[in-house]
Amino acid sequence: MTHLEAGDRVDAVQPARVTSPVTGLTSAEVAQRVAGGQINDVPVRSSRSLTEIVRANVFTRFNAIIGVLWVIMLAVAPIQDSLFGFVILANTGIGIVQEWRAKKTLDSLAVIGEVRPTVRRDGKAAEIATSGIVLDDLIEIGPGDKAVVDGVCVEADGLEIDESLLTGEADPVVKQPGDRIMSGSFVVAGGGSFQATRVGREAYAAQLAEEASRFTLVHSELRTGISTILKYVTWMMIPTAIGLIISQLVVKDNELKDSIARTVGGIVPMVPEGLVLLTSVAFAIGVIRLGRKQCLVQELPAIEGLARVDTVCLDKTGTLTEGGMDVTGLHVLGDGDEAYIRRVLGELGSADPRPNASLQAIIDAYPDTTDWRLTDTLPFSSARKYSGATFDEGAGGEAATWLLGAPDVLLEPRDPALAETVRMNEEGLRVLLLARVREGVDVDDPEAARGVRPAALVVLEQRLRPDAADTLRYFAEQDVRAKVISGDNAVSVGAVAAKLGLSGTAVDARGLPADRDAMAGAMDEGTVFGRVTPQQKRNMVGALQSRGRTVAMTGDGVNDVLALKDADIGVAMGSGSEATRAVAQIVLLNNSFATLPSVVAEGRRVIGNITRVATLFLVKTVYSVLLAVLVVISQVEYPFLPRHLTLLSTLTIGVPAFFLALAPNKERARPNFVRRVMRYAIPGGLVAALATFATYLLAREYYTGAGSLEAETSAATLTLFLISIWVLAIIARPYTWWRIGLVAAMGGAFVVVLVVPWLQHFFALKLVGMTMPWTAAGIAVVAAGMLELLWRRVDRRLRE
Repeated sequence: MTHLEAGDRVDAVQPARVTSPVTGLTSAEVAQRVAGGQINDVPVRSSRSLTEIVRANVFTRFNAIIGVLWVIMLAVAPIQDSLFGFVILANTGIGIVQEWRAKKTLDSLAVIGEVRPTVRRDGKAAEIATSGIVLDDLIEIGPGDKAVVDGVCVEADGLEIDESLLTGEADPVVKQPGDRIMSGSFVVAGGGSFQATRVGREAYAAQLAEEASRFTLVHSELRTGISTILKYVTWMMIPTAIGLIISQLVVKDNELKDSIARTVGGIVPMVPEGLVLLTSVAFAIGVIRLGRKQCLVQELPAIEGLARVDTVCLDKTGTLTEGGMDVTGLHVLGDGDEAYIRRVLGELGSADPRPNASLQAIIDAYPDTTDWRLTDTLPFSSARKYSGATFDEGAGGEAATWLLGAPDVLLEPRDPALAETVRMNEEGLRVLLLARVREGVDVDDPEAARGVRPAALVVLEQRLRPDAADTLRYFAEQDVRAKVISGDNAVSVGAVAAKLGLSGTAVDARGLPADRDAMAGAMDEGTVFGRVTPQQKRNMVGALQSRGRTVAMTGDGVNDVLALKDADIGVAMGSGSEATRAVAQIVLLNNSFATLPSVVAEGRRVIGNITRVATLFLVKTVYSVLLAVLVVISQVEYPFLPRHLTLLSTLTIGVPAFFLALAPNKERARPNFVRRVMRYAIPGGLVAALATFATYLLAREYYTGAGSLEAETSAATLTLFLISIWVLAIIARPYTWWRIGLVAAMGGAFVVVLVVPWLQHFFALKLVGMTMPWTAAGIAVVAAGMLELLWRRVDRRLRE
């Protein structure tokens, strides 16, 4: 894909003839293009199809292994030795159902959050679905709008477009009629329209946009870690399984079917078959839970990412405050005429077809009552911090150019109006300056802001979000640092933050160093940052990340786009600009900042619980591999049939893991998933394997005669179960009533199997005598004590 140069004009690619570039296509022309297939057929957002979901859940490496072994067992052994196959069928079915539910949730939310561009047809503008655009459509754009197809600029009113996501060029590009507008770029100032020249999959950024919006299960530390673990497990399984097969079928002169059954019994538990399932189910249920709270997860790993966040950067407007504002005062400076100032403000409001929240408040307070002629405009820009317009007052009046923007940007440092501005900022009020430009200077002149004549201060009050204080308090309690980054005056932003309970130093970003290390230091010390430019927001995120911070960025305006894209997790408001919703991983469709704690909590629940259950599964894998190695070395029968390990896996791993994976968990996720899990799984599996094999060897010496192998197996099964239930008891901490009940229920189920005659027969488990069962229990108690000591030592090391 070739990179564009900023400001490229169109030569080779010209739009087809349109009846009128002002009125757009007619209905007949639209129908003609639809019939000809000249439509924007790239889906805005997509999730996996049902076929893809079934394929991903059914056709896995371990399902293939288990499937082959299941078929063998169905042919040579009783049905109870084939139970593991039915468990795999149930697991696969659960995975398909849960991901299908998640897909439906995502698809329904995607419709709500879909970008709806404004298209002019038959002279009328209307919002339509992105997929409804056809070739040569006339698309209107304004601040925050994203170009969804390639086109040519037809109308431009101070139109400035950011193409940095395509070209890497940070500065906005001024567009004039005839200039190229590329899909993936977005408007930062002004407005206009462009005519679609490439739609659908021919558009420059279509493939990129489709992939960026896809519901995905990749690029996740958790899933990557599990894949790494499964790769190592496969490497261990192959040689161990070969040795076990040779040992049971060749070295020992056993009956063929029994040898096959015990061989399969040794191989099956090596497979952590439920781990991937539970991970997918936990993520899918997380998506469903968040969907119920109107939170659209555009990239699934975002749930995991927010769980790891330790710094959240908040844009004030639209996040801590609601979008609307109210004008609370007008302070005329000097000997100005207040009635005249009101008329000027009314004209400035009517001059902008797409007013921001501040200008909309002025429009509401000072409606346009004049017949002045607008001759030139300058739309508001986050980089400039002001907007402007030139009016011809007519009837003997004169042409005058006015600017409306930040007082500390437009005024000289020692101007007395600044002192009054600072006082109002300290009260949390927002203040705009109305100023007249020097004669002979155009409104779009880069020097227009120099030497202006102050006319009035417009005081606006921002509406605080009622839930913002509670949300900030939640982040503080969870040890997540909040940084407020805003384009507004630092003192004003600091006062708003203080009202919400967020204390800290307020810093004017214009004095921040450009060096990344120095900026990172300033970010550590400060809490509130004002007068931040869009590029500075991006640099701030990078500076925090350079210190090892995991950064989430929230925002709703076009000035947040670059920072949202670079942050580890970008969170956009549903009412925000199209550009912010396009680059964010999470969209809060209800525009509620209070939803963020739910997202963080969901991520922590998923990560923390999967770490817990992964330990359960991998302890089983480790002890299964070690038991097989010990059997091969000792040249004895494998102690278990598949039915025994199916019973143990169900009671100590399968059922409890499902409940533990969905339980509440508020612990912040920590890195190095594989290392953390294996540090518990290896010593746990080692202790379980050695203790179980010791019981088995003692039982072989103790029992003789007919039925001795079943008695030996029963004693070894008792030891392994008691150790496994203790592993479960450790994993289930900290205890709650339901966790204690879960462990007790699993233990009680095993007791029922041991005492009910038909279950004894079904599972081939019968404890013979008193000496060996108590010996097996004693060995398990010693092993449990060793587990406690080893895992506490691991805990201390991981905390260091």
